[in-house]
Order: sequence, then structure tokens, then C-alpha cells
Amino acid sequence: MNKITSILWGLVLIALGVIFGLNALEITDIDIFFDGWWTLIIIVPCFIGLFTGESIIGNLIGAIIGLCLLFACQGLLDFAIIWKLLVPAILVVVGLSIIFKDTFNNKIRKEISKISKDKGTEHAAVFTGQNLDFNKEEFKGTTLDAVFGGIKCDLRGATIKKDAVITTSNIFGGTTIYVPDDVNIKIVSNSIFGGVSDERKKKTTDAKVTVYINATCIFGGVEIK
Repeated sequence: MNKITSILWGLVLIALGVIFGLNALEITDIDIFFDGWWTLIIIVPCFIGLFTGESIIGNLIGAIIGLCLLFACQGLLDFAIIWKLLVPAILVVVGLSIIFKDTFNNKIRKEISKISKDKGTEHAAVFTGQNLDFNKEEFKGTTLDAVFGGIKCDLRGATIKKDAVITTSNIFGGTTIYVPDDVNIKIVSNSIFGGVSDERKKKTTDAKVTVYINATCIFGGVEIK
């Protein structure tokens, strides 16, 4: 969880605490269980996700769906119209994301295109799991595909002499990548209802070597630890 995400979640919890406290003291009578309150479970995480700089398209789709459902519960929109337009709207947003994907993080994508000529190893987990350990190996990059499965990739004991790219696709699956403390991590993510989360306790930005994470997540995710 990055700093911005932590602050936003903190503000959400503080707001809820203040509302509950004022209601308990009978200073206010704010009904948080209004019609469609459950849509906030979709809206709030997606809204916060828009500020992380990752998985923008997936979070945008989720926020739009959540808002449409909220408006329907409030009687501002018709549920029948929402269901009819839901799939077309998602297809339009996904199509636009494909067309303009190179506009976002363009600098990082150019670096990836230069380095990814050396693709390194390739691994796939389809309806299964894989544990990959590059201990005492020279890591030059890899491709990880998780489809209804999971992959754990451990680079903590690997030798990384130069910049490398990890290209990972996660479709109803997930990938966990363990990285050493002495490398930079840069992320590019094309995600729909999924994303990449950087869970490292120690983060550096001035290391000599960078590992690029080029992720595609569709109902899946990547964790960096």
C-alpha cells in the first residue's frame, strides 16, 4: 500500500469514525445505510485505486459500475437500462485503453521495449501452481503466465547484473514476485478488475539495476514483495 493509498483509506476510516461518534452523541443523525449504501464497497476502493497510478482502466470501470448502481438505487437511473448498457460501456472503455495504452507510462514502455529483446525464461501455470526460485542464478528476465492458477517467483537470491523485464499475464490467476532490496522496481499495468500491488517493506529508487514489471491482469493480480 503506497503513501497516497494509505492516506486516502485513513481519511475514509476517520470520516466513518466521526460520523458514528456524532450519531452516538445525537449531535447528528446521518444514515449511512441509505438506499444503495452497499455500492460504496465497489466505489470507494476503485476511487482510491485511481490515485495509485496503476490499473487505472480497471478501477475506472469499477467506479463507473458502482456509481451507476448507486444512481439506480436512488431512483435516478433505471436498472434495466444499466444492464443493457453495461457490457457495451465496458467494451468501449477497454477498447479505448487498448488504443491509448502507450500514452500512459510511455517512458517506461520505451525502456521495456529496449530491454525485452532478451526475454529470458518462460513459465506458465494453467489450473495449477508453480514455485520458481532463481537462487544463485543470473536473472535476465522472464515471462510468467497465470491462467486460473498461481505463480511464485523468488528473485531474492538471484544475481541481477543489468536491467531486466518480467512480463506477466494473469487471467483469473495471480503472481507473487519476491525481489531483493537492492533493485529499483518500475511497473506498467494493463488491468481490468485486477492490478499490481507493491507490498515491499523496503523500497529504493537509486539502485544501479531496475526490474520492470510489465503486467496484464484480467480478474487477476500481481503482488510484489
